[in-house]
Amino acid sequence: MSVVLLWVVSPKQNASSLLGLMPRICTPRRSKFCPKLGFSSRVLAYSGAVVNPARSSEEKVYEVVLKQAALVEEQSTVKRKSLDLDERIVTEGLDNWDLLDKAYDRCGEVCAEYAKTFYLGTLLMTPERRRAVWAIYVWCRRTDELVDGPNASYITPKALDRWEKRLTDLFEGRPYDMYDAALSDTVTKYPVDIQPFRDMVEGMRLDLRKSRYQNFDELYLYCYYVAGTVGLMSVPVMGICPESRASTESVYNAALALGIANQLTNILRDVGEDARRGRVYLPQDELAQAGLSDDDIFRGKVTDKWQSFMKGQIQRARMFFDEAEKGVSELNSASRWPVWASLLLYRQILDVIEANGYDNFTKRAYVGKAKKFVSLPVAYGRAIIGPSKLTKQLVPR
Repeated sequence: MSVVLLWVVSPKQNASSLLGLMPRICTPRRSKFCPKLGFSSRVLAYSGAVVNPARSSEEKVYEVVLKQAALVEEQSTVKRKSLDLDERIVTEGLDNWDLLDKAYDRCGEVCAEYAKTFYLGTLLMTPERRRAVWAIYVWCRRTDELVDGPNASYITPKALDRWEKRLTDLFEGRPYDMYDAALSDTVTKYPVDIQPFRDMVEGMRLDLRKSRYQNFDELYLYCYYVAGTVGLMSVPVMGICPESRASTESVYNAALALGIANQLTNILRDVGEDARRGRVYLPQDELAQAGLSDDDIFRGKVTDKWQSFMKGQIQRARMFFDEAEKGVSELNSASRWPVWASLLLYRQILDVIEANGYDNFTKRAYVGKAKKFVSLPVAYGRAIIGPSKLTKQLVPR
């Protein structure tokens, strides 16, 4: 199951081009170059059975949210030193500004190639934020390619362990290559914690060993690992609007909700594709309650039971999108457009699944170019409206 990368819509799949992005997993070397969740009770009601009622996946994830929020609030009181163009790069192993500049440019080229809509939106950000977002995007994409790319069949748990060790090294200022160097520099400038990155690697481990999820609690944790983490990585870079009255914690909750919504949408869109790989990313207990089983999915026949089941799954995904909307407007004004564009476009995939008669076995739901074109100015219109005004204008769905 492909990860949602920085809320990107329909990344271009080009295996030959991606080979150049594939990381070499080996020993890094120096380079030159518990409170209640903030979601609404409607969303929490869909969490399904939990393995440990005293500590659900949502509660575990919320601990990470609190830590991220605390880092941002700490930065607001103790301003970190920023790099000037004439300053020496402080990241260990990097002493040439031109090389680091080139590393960021390469990340931008990758983003432009595989996430065109999102890339255009990042051009509205300040140069420093734009480059940082590119660096995060590339790391997420490379991580995803380990288990979903052309060399996925050769990836082992030990390879992911080495990739995680390499992640630790780049956070400590020891990047392996140019792409690592860009992220290594980024994490020195923004209050980005390593935990969401580690959690994404854990999501890749799940893809190697797990192809069924017993309930939504298990699926929620998987969605957090492979997609919700991206929001937690990105908010410190995108920034929160100075005029926002929302708590930092609530903005992170919304970013998390958007990642969950996007990944749930991916799952519903790719049911047939995943089934052909022997994977079922739908809650087993909910399938059973609907009178369905894996065999029904493998047969790929749209029945009344399947349509009824899908309606409930789509409703849950939309609830997470609703939660996400509350936080996007709280982001820094220059960062809102790419996120709004992604949210609106991804949400339309659910509409297409419905229009296809809930046939996600043989029909792939995608948003056509015309609809994308129409959505972009709508997203821009929402992006330029301040937080408090937008909250009043948004109509519940």
